Amino acid sequence: MNTTEFLNITSLIVPERTAIVFDGKRFSFHELEERVKKLANALSGLGVGSGDRIATMQVNCNENIETYFAAAKLDAVYVPLNFRSRPEEIEYMLNDSEPKVLITGERYVSMVNDIKGDLPTVDHLVVLDDASVEGWESYETLIASASDDDLFPEDDEDDLTMVMFTAGTTGSPKGVMLSHDSFSSYILSNVSPPEIESEEKNILTVPLYHIAGIQAVMAAIYGGRTLIIQRQFEPVEWMTLVQEEKANRAMMVPTMLKMLMDHKDFETFDLSSLEVITYGAAPMPLEVIKRAIGQFPGTFFINAFGQTETAATITMLPPEDHLLEGSEEEIEKKLNRLTSIGKPLSDVEVRIVDEDGGEVAVGETGEIVAHGPRLMKGYWNQQAATAEALRGGWLYTGDLGYFDEDGYIFLSGRAKDFIKRAGEMVSPEEVEQILHSHPAIDEAAIIGVPDLDWGERVRAIVVAKPGSTIDEEEVISYCKDRMASFKKPESVVVVDELPRNPLGKVLKRVLREEYSYPMED
Repeated sequence: MNTTEFLNITSLIVPERTAIVFDGKRFSFHELEERVKKLANALSGLGVGSGDRIATMQVNCNENIETYFAAAKLDAVYVPLNFRSRPEEIEYMLNDSEPKVLITGERYVSMVNDIKGDLPTVDHLVVLDDASVEGWESYETLIASASDDDLFPEDDEDDLTMVMFTAGTTGSPKGVMLSHDSFSSYILSNVSPPEIESEEKNILTVPLYHIAGIQAVMAAIYGGRTLIIQRQFEPVEWMTLVQEEKANRAMMVPTMLKMLMDHKDFETFDLSSLEVITYGAAPMPLEVIKRAIGQFPGTFFINAFGQTETAATITMLPPEDHLLEGSEEEIEKKLNRLTSIGKPLSDVEVRIVDEDGGEVAVGETGEIVAHGPRLMKGYWNQQAATAEALRGGWLYTGDLGYFDEDGYIFLSGRAKDFIKRAGEMVSPEEVEQILHSHPAIDEAAIIGVPDLDWGERVRAIVVAKPGSTIDEEEVISYCKDRMASFKKPESVVVVDELPRNPLGKVLKRVLREEYSYPMED
């Protein structure tokens, strides 16, 4: 199914239902569809056609959603960029994906103007926020002057609809190619179409350059759920929106959930309308989810595990496994299951395999691999990386885990040494490259340190050059000036040498065993 059908179907069944609540504005599903039609015609007038890329860079807003569906109507490819990235990262992603149109918020205009001379494929720059900028076209003006004639896409199923960048093992972002089936397979198997007599409201705080945010949008549009959009997560605003709008559903990164419960005003808000909280994108500490179950009485919790390459969720720990009821033995078993990622969903097959691709026994650790129609098509412009990840129709996720005797999957670590800090992916190689450029550092390795608040935090293990002295705060500042802030080391440990195997590879496992003690704030 082409994803434009999600909006078409819902606007026919519940046209007057509120689709989006954002920044004081409200759009019905009919109004949203009309804006999408006009934007599609406006983009067509700018020369956008089948296969062309349209990139966006902005915090969460209704325009991001409109741009995706307008792109799909044109059989174009949507490219959401991480607005937290540094200019050189943005330049790399734009030149890799080669979009014809770039749509950004006003706050990013200056940065784009600085690099636009190095963006040969970008023919049109479009600014949001009702702004007027020389050399840029206004988003709202484009919509206001465009036709509302409907456009009918030809792409379907396995055709490319989105390129979403994720961290790469070499330090450069990789563009994950997602098809219409990448989304429709999951949605049609796990989400019910809208019902005229019942309404749901979903508060959206996960960024829309993240697969969890995109999945939440697709589910809400197809399910006829009202999307209450928060630009970026902020605890008081989040609680205010839930209270005032009576939100029923939320998707949270564990860090967000803990920030809410730790806030001094948490008890003053009425959050009783919340029926379902889905969490994921980073490891959930057992202490946090146990506390949340008590602090949100009557709310069901779901642990969703997946990655960009799988178009989000492939395994789920359902609400019933979060109900800490029964005998002492049953509660103990459920507490153990809370540390798992649940079981595979019905529309995807999941196995755990050894280095040769053979399935391992129950309780034995191996790599988690997945198979199904919604896996990525591959990495944009990266054939070698695609061949490494997709083998024989199976996606090798890079995550290590094992099945228990009841079919629940427990994570054991990651084969690829990515660090997940508050849901953001950090490539150790990228940080190490910066550290290696420091004049006082001879060798460097990056590890993730488990943290209750952030899931993981970034620690640098470094060796000084002969005759040099390393100052921790100076190294952190050095990195902060050269990369996105969330990627920088938050602590630095100086050692005499790094442990290596006979081939010279740094033994990260040894480093984690010795230096994964908690950080001091």
